Amino acid sequence: MSTDLNSPFRTKSVEQSIRDTEEPEHALRKSLSAWDLTVFGVGVIIGTGIFVLTGIAARNNAGPATALAFVAAGIVCALAALCYAEFASTVPVAGSAYTFAYASIGELPAWIIGWDLVLEFALGTAVVAVGWSGYVRNLMETNLGWDMPVALSGPDAGGTFDLLAFLLILVLTAVLVIGTKLSARITAIVVAIKVTVVMLVIVAGLFFIKADNYSPFIPPAQPQEAGGGVHAPLVQLLFGYAPTNFGVMGIFTAASLIFFAFIGFDVVATAAEETKNPQRDMPRGILGSLMICTVLYVAVTLVVTGMQHYTEMSPSAPLAEAFKSVGQPFFAGAISLGASVGLITVCMILLLGQTRVFFAMSRDGLLPRVFSVTHPKYRTPYRATVLLGVVIAVLAGFTSLEKLAELVNIGTLFAFVIVALGVIIMRRTRPDLHRAFRTPWVPLVPILSIAASLWLMLNLPAETWIRFGIWMAVGIVVYFLYGRGHSRLGRTGRDAKF
Repeated sequence: MSTDLNSPFRTKSVEQSIRDTEEPEHALRKSLSAWDLTVFGVGVIIGTGIFVLTGIAARNNAGPATALAFVAAGIVCALAALCYAEFASTVPVAGSAYTFAYASIGELPAWIIGWDLVLEFALGTAVVAVGWSGYVRNLMETNLGWDMPVALSGPDAGGTFDLLAFLLILVLTAVLVIGTKLSARITAIVVAIKVTVVMLVIVAGLFFIKADNYSPFIPPAQPQEAGGGVHAPLVQLLFGYAPTNFGVMGIFTAASLIFFAFIGFDVVATAAEETKNPQRDMPRGILGSLMICTVLYVAVTLVVTGMQHYTEMSPSAPLAEAFKSVGQPFFAGAISLGASVGLITVCMILLLGQTRVFFAMSRDGLLPRVFSVTHPKYRTPYRATVLLGVVIAVLAGFTSLEKLAELVNIGTLFAFVIVALGVIIMRRTRPDLHRAFRTPWVPLVPILSIAASLWLMLNLPAETWIRFGIWMAVGIVVYFLYGRGHSRLGRTGRDAKF
């Protein structure tokens, strides 16, 4: 942390960050409530993870104990959520971890985390859009007899361009330009459908549970097939520790995988500036959505692994296939429809999060200021939204996106580390700040959050670390070539005015 305006670790005060939100040309409309934030959180968290990763984790890593893996991953997220809640209520400014890092650690770390979030949200949006396209094509072919031309079905289906994924992102971009309140209303409707599907799985599935499927609840440990070189988990290369499948340690191996199912609650923090009462509502939205989803995840996992033995679970559509296995195709179809509808909100909220981080970086001068101008009528960052929407639509349309879930995971966990570290620093440097919500047991909770996040990061393959390192290196180059010289904070003493 530094107050030297020439230092790359110069910090932007909380007071200055809040004053920036009052500039008419760069101000966002405050229209969201605690309910809206909770709906956003549930809308983005319940998605690909629960509909797909449950089967993979149960079949390959933890068996019925996958429910405990969801608890473990939920605890890691809860530790981070407590830190996010303090920052979001204290610094109610768009940008989430980027803004928090700028106020506590410094400009360069803030740039790095902002650069990381841009990648995380972009890849996450594209991945989910491609997954949604696959669900919709399958429903069209199965129920309506409509076959998409192969050329327009995307690279993953042997085509060239994924038209459905491309159009979905463009439509969502238009919705976000019109306003976050409209986004919240659409999200509320879709979330209601998605939660109904999850509750359907839980309630209907209870009638088909067989106790024998829970035996053994924690299957005997098995060594993982050795991954060589960059394909091996980093923890194995550094410490010689090879993660196991099944057994007690298999639960943590599964937690590293299904962590993807929790990604999204941090997106709630990016909407702090558009919240009517952020000091009260941000903690409720962040912690409430995480708690609801963790309970639903554990319940779904217990029901599904009770319906079908973990060794027979589908790695691609575990919920639907579990109902097919007990002769209930109607429920299987309803689940597939709910999944396809539900993924729409995941895309929209990830895109919302990315545009707000991009907007905050632009307003600070680290990216071109033209992208921080808000629409005169809708008060949304329309230029940044349109730019990013078009780029991600093209990315989703033309790209076959493999192994990107791991890259999204490492980016999110890195953000968790930075935010937890920021809470510790801010408690020491700004004890005078009014904190509507205070992370309990500081520094213990932030330290535990950092340790848990780093542990899950170490369980990711070394190749994921390499890709992440390359993206970060490119970001540092961009910062020193453009961001540092155009930073409004750095130019305060020369020719810029806040």
